[in-house]
Amino acid sequence: MHATWTTIGLLTLSNVFMTFAWYAHLKELGGKPWIIAALISWGVAFFEYLLQVPANRIGYTVMSLGQLKILQEVITLTVFVPFAVFYMKEPLKLDYLWAGLCMLGAVYFMFRDKIGA
Repeated sequence: MHATWTTIGLLTLSNVFMTFAWYAHLKELGGKPWIIAALISWGVAFFEYLLQVPANRIGYTVMSLGQLKILQEVITLTVFVPFAVFYMKEPLKLDYLWAGLCMLGAVYFMFRDKIGA
């Protein structure tokens, strides 16, 4: 269970970095040339990879590749929604809820062998 929680923690932190790398430049660097935004985003993404690579290596000791991917997608949505609402000032929509429910279905199908055990 330790490997699972370590994976979840590292993937959550890595997703915070990646969300900022992918989207914060839209707010912060909107008037700058895209190459500036890309270079800054690559710098931020470097820290994401320092967390994501060990997370996947640790997680792969206790989960399948498909389970790791679905876990990462759930964490991505969990990080993205607060980022979109609070940082980017996007409206909170029911679509986030529906997407989350679809992700719960994906989690069920990918982890049902562990749930039943």
